[in-house]
Amino acid sequence: MQLPLLSCGLLGLLATQVTATALTYKVHANEKACFYTATQNKDEKIAFYFAVQSGGSFDIDYEVTGPNGKYIMDGQKERQGDFVFTAREVGEYSFCFNNEMSTYTEKYVDFEIAVENEARVTIPSKQGSSPEQTSALEESLFKLSGQLSTITRNQKYFRTRENRNFSTVRSTEQRIVNFSIIQILMIMAMGGLQVFIVRFFFQGARKGYV
Repeated sequence: MQLPLLSCGLLGLLATQVTATALTYKVHANEKACFYTATQNKDEKIAFYFAVQSGGSFDIDYEVTGPNGKYIMDGQKERQGDFVFTAREVGEYSFCFNNEMSTYTEKYVDFEIAVENEARVTIPSKQGSSPEQTSALEESLFKLSGQLSTITRNQKYFRTRENRNFSTVRSTEQRIVNFSIIQILMIMAMGGLQVFIVRFFFQGARKGYV
């Protein structure tokens, strides 16, 4: 029976401590929004992902600071980012989005913050099974976890591309409508001008005969 061994493997995988926050936040114009996470141990991995889904040119300023206000990374007018860094100090880390460059445009930002302790939990061996079998199952589980993470990131990327392309389509559609309205107004103005000119000529001709 492989089910007990598989269950132990899954429990071992889930026992790896992971805390994650995935949100969609509307950053108003001239607003700076910050979010926080804390580490419990040194050398934990922190993954930070964000993507601007709508608003303006799909860009925003960001900064990441560690305990005691120490800057870790920042960027200006970035559309998206995907970073992983090691938390050298225990404490609170802040992740801020700054939309102060916009005077009236609000922006929707998808982001995810994940803290993971990479120490692997040893999977208990089934009685009578060899260490090689347990090790192979453990490696398969971690490979599966990595592949799932890759799929999740690809889904986020394609979602961002879809939103941006849809925004481009809406913008192009609005421009076509505006251009059509301008054309209609110009045609009406030219028609009115032609009628005025023709009437002016006829009125002048009548006065000449009189």
